[in-house]
Amino acid sequence: MTIALTGELLIGSQSKRGEGAAFQSIDAASQQAIAQPVFHGALQGDVEKACRIADEAFDSYRALAAEQRAQFLDDCAARVEALGDQLIERAMAESGLPRARLEGERARTANQLRMFATLVRSGDALDARIEPALPERQPPRTDLRFWRIGVGPVAVFGASNFPLAFSVAGGDTASALAAGCPVVVKAHPAHPGTSELVGRAIQQAVAAAGLPEGVFSLLFDAGHEVGAALVQHPAIRAVGFTGSRAGGLALVKLAAARPEPIPVYAEMSSVNPNLLLPGALAARGEALAREFAASATLGCGQFCTNPGLMLGLAGAEFDAFAANAAREFGAVNAGVMLTGGILRAYEKGVERLAQHANVTTLARGAAAPGRAQSALFKVGARELLADATIGEEVFGPSSVLVECADEAELRAVLRGIEGQLTITLHMEAADADLVRTLLPLIERKAGRVLANGFPTGVEVCDAMVHGGPFPATSDVRSTSVGTAAIERFLRPVCYQNLADSLLPDALRDGNPLAIKRRFAGKPESVN
Repeated sequence: MTIALTGELLIGSQSKRGEGAAFQSIDAASQQAIAQPVFHGALQGDVEKACRIADEAFDSYRALAAEQRAQFLDDCAARVEALGDQLIERAMAESGLPRARLEGERARTANQLRMFATLVRSGDALDARIEPALPERQPPRTDLRFWRIGVGPVAVFGASNFPLAFSVAGGDTASALAAGCPVVVKAHPAHPGTSELVGRAIQQAVAAAGLPEGVFSLLFDAGHEVGAALVQHPAIRAVGFTGSRAGGLALVKLAAARPEPIPVYAEMSSVNPNLLLPGALAARGEALAREFAASATLGCGQFCTNPGLMLGLAGAEFDAFAANAAREFGAVNAGVMLTGGILRAYEKGVERLAQHANVTTLARGAAAPGRAQSALFKVGARELLADATIGEEVFGPSSVLVECADEAELRAVLRGIEGQLTITLHMEAADADLVRTLLPLIERKAGRVLANGFPTGVEVCDAMVHGGPFPATSDVRSTSVGTAAIERFLRPVCYQNLADSLLPDALRDGNPLAIKRRFAGKPESVN
């Protein structure tokens, strides 16, 4: 399937040329404009219409039978896959990411749509609970029935570093649609062509399923006006965002200032500390250095789970690890970053560390004009504790080794760091007693705790958590990956003493949907 790119906004079933500022895609490798098409930003009226039809679509879309909603999600997945090489080649140009990476990301995008289709069919996310009436009890209890429904239309912001899996049809969109929530996407300006292709695939899926047109819209804007207008629109009931801390906090502030505040689920900033424990360094320090460098520079370091801090205890093994890691970083070729702005921010962050009086530069990779040069730094734990800015995220192929004088300093660093998406333990059996003492502290700081692996790889499945305490995310209770991501866009509703004929099917006597429910505090048998 080949789709002609037009640069138009997709507002429900309509395609419309925007009347806002014009902009073009930029080839990430050459930093030259991609001639066609020219995109135009949306105006306030476009935002108004997209949000209005989303609100109009909500009640009928959320009432859709589970099988119909699941089939719609499956069809979205199939249509994204059917875009074929056109999608991959456009994404390669706009992001600078290699074919293999983007083909894998497309598979992940389709798989998570299908994963949510499976979840919808199961009924598990409805979390149905029934407490039957107890008229003989003193005081008597009336009949109570509980489930979860969609919160309403959701605004989703495409991410720069995942033009497919965290963008137009990515995890935020998939989980919101699965929850019964219409979605208005604000495309990332770094990959508008990629966004239009995927957006048209979803638009076609909406039409093929006979759904209300407001179930999906896609808006463009090279600035911030459209995003701000979306978050402030009264029809929008929640926001999904992946990006910078500054961007996420700006949206949180706008949402909190509304007459009726709404939640913003923002994934923002994480340096993903790795703990190099003594047993692991002694047993396989050289291999760890090699794997660390590969993880830190993978995709030019543009992963939210990039290992940006490596903590270890001072000694010969840590010194050897540092030397080996420096050798590996020094051999890394300069890489293409997603945008010129991201490259400039990376270079500024690296320069800040390189000029810091208490930070030692251990290695720089190969340099090339317009490319990101890898960097490895080292600092003492005491110096990091005295200046927390040393440990701030530098988005790109760099990392900082932190030398701790003893276990007490290691614990002090863990206590002092901000919230993280991940914390990793590199350990052997001999480190188990130390790990037991560290785990309570680590659990307070991270959404995902790893052992003997690197965090640059997020499995899409029931058990995954991709979230964490602030500033990793704006809401510590949430995840943006895995089936639990749907919980962000659901809210509980209790029905008290309603007649069975008035209840939703999920809560009726006899369990007509044959879903898992709790009845009188226990799992109900399903026939």
